[in-house]
Amino acid sequence: MTLELLIPYWGDPQRLFATIESIRAQSDPHWTVTVVDDCYPDPSVAEHFAREPDPRIRYERNETNLGIAANWQRCLELASGDTLMFMGCDDLLEPGFVARVRELVERHPEADIIQPGVRVIDERGRPATTLADRVKAWLRPSVSGPTVLAGEELAASLLRGNWLYWPSLVFRTERVKQHEFRRDLPIILDLALVVDMVADGCNLLLDPEVTFAYRRHASSMSGTTLADGSRFAQDRRYFAQTERQMHRLGWARAARAARWRWTSRLHGLTVLPDAARSHRRAGVAQVLRHVVGR
Repeated sequence: MTLELLIPYWGDPQRLFATIESIRAQSDPHWTVTVVDDCYPDPSVAEHFAREPDPRIRYERNETNLGIAANWQRCLELASGDTLMFMGCDDLLEPGFVARVRELVERHPEADIIQPGVRVIDERGRPATTLADRVKAWLRPSVSGPTVLAGEELAASLLRGNWLYWPSLVFRTERVKQHEFRRDLPIILDLALVVDMVADGCNLLLDPEVTFAYRRHASSMSGTTLADGSRFAQDRRYFAQTERQMHRLGWARAARAARWRWTSRLHGLTVLPDAARSHRRAGVAQVLRHVVGR
């Protein structure tokens, strides 16, 4: 089994190059990587990969800028192996990541999604723990070893609060290709895809062994759409749709979690001061609506 790493790229070239070096440093050589450049305006990226001697490392540049959702979908369409991941263009793999994933896939052939253990780093690569990461740790099921989660219990857990680290997830290609990214939800499309897979009978293997470094910084799309409230408008639309989806499955607890969306509302409370300081009255109204509305 070869792990196929797909990197939808838009961002700092130097961080992308560091990501590639962390892949190259793997103890297990059974991997390939494809960088899908969504027209980032820096010629040094294409020039760098034109000199790349490793045939396992490929570079493609889109003809036009597709945007985050469509570029992730393009990555999915390019996938041809047994397992894949949509790795962030500024995250890092620990040297034993591929070896651990291959071990887990062999030991747990029933796993459709793997969530490895994650450590969080800041923009300079230093250990970091934000409020969001503390909440994720609190929400995440406590396991002492690799544990399979599935069905309504998993859906309800994720809808109460998304404790996944999307760029670290490993997918069984055949299963994830049965679904598409929600292009109308560019901020929350990762959770939407996973919940759709769970609703379709897929399961998730949660592994506590830390093998992935997730870079947390405020300049991401999700970080820059908070003060104006646009992030929360998407959240409300998604949870309303998902409540109906869970009801159709007869998953009452999961539907209730989607209806009340407590952690999403609490998230709104934490950004309300920033929205107020930005002097965007529309943003304040959006956040308040998210916090108190149904």
